[in-house]
Amino acid sequence: MYDLLVIGAGQAGLAAGYYLQRSGLTFLIVDAASSVGESWRKRYDSLRLFTPRMYDDLPGMPLSGNKNSLPSKDEIANYFERYAKQMDLPIKLNCLITRLWQQEEVFYAETNDGMIEARNIIVATGPFQTKHVPHFAKSLSNNVIQLHSSEYQNRSQLLPGTTVVVGGGNSGAQIAVELASDDRQTVYISITRNITFRPLHIMKRSIFWYFEKLGILRASADHMVGKWLRNQPEYVYGYELKELIIKGQVNKRPRAINAIDNRILYEDGSETRIDNIIWATGFKRNDGWIDITTAFDSQGGILHERGVSPVAGLYFVGLPWQTSRGSALLGWVRYDAQRIVNHVIQR
Repeated sequence: MYDLLVIGAGQAGLAAGYYLQRSGLTFLIVDAASSVGESWRKRYDSLRLFTPRMYDDLPGMPLSGNKNSLPSKDEIANYFERYAKQMDLPIKLNCLITRLWQQEEVFYAETNDGMIEARNIIVATGPFQTKHVPHFAKSLSNNVIQLHSSEYQNRSQLLPGTTVVVGGGNSGAQIAVELASDDRQTVYISITRNITFRPLHIMKRSIFWYFEKLGILRASADHMVGKWLRNQPEYVYGYELKELIIKGQVNKRPRAINAIDNRILYEDGSETRIDNIIWATGFKRNDGWIDITTAFDSQGGILHERGVSPVAGLYFVGLPWQTSRGSALLGWVRYDAQRIVNHVIQR
């Protein structure tokens, strides 16, 4: 039996592992993937983080390269692999947990490779678990290429013609910008509300340098600044998409509400005939494998106080707004990870 089982070997699980390695507790990190960093490798080829390298490392090991430039997704995947090896973290891959439950004071994790027992659990599975696609996607013709942003790799997957990107977050914006450079594509982006753009740099410094100096990303969720941030729409960093919309190279459309055959219908009554559609519509958590009813509210939301569950011995790291805006961001997840590991030690 382990003192602690960490579920998930992404940024949250690795950061927790760093502090656990120094705690004296026996622990194991498990992940369903076949390699550390696999989820990053599977994302679209052109993906770059909008945070510079100086804010993208995990505790104890800097990310190499120009500290002011933006790393690629493969660079982050490679870094995660090196990190796990250098920190000598006990990680079991290809280990899918199908059910987690608690009996008396012991947690039991049923996996595809046997049972794991632990006195404490840290769930570090992150917010990007199950792709979210609107129900009306099923009404599109089989001749239309449909991809979720997590399935899109590059332009070669698409038919020549008209492509609609649904969703105006950073992924949707980056993909629309990439497609606009393809002469074979007419590109539309469907958004629920106007996009709020922010610069990547101000006076040659990353905007995140200013955020960090002002304490914005570490402002508590219940602090005045934190409450204000939670009410703000998601920012898109960089002005490339904005410039392409102004030039008419990307056509902005309102919220998509339905689909018929090869047409996408919008809330203003207009429509677009399409050959391809990319659903940059985000993800939903999948916590159905956690068979502990007292860990959730009546709507299935996770009950926790800064990552500490009301179920004794159950913890979370990497939840959006677990304690602050930075809780689910690569360079800031360490603070919650350290806090949770300290809580386990004290327990």
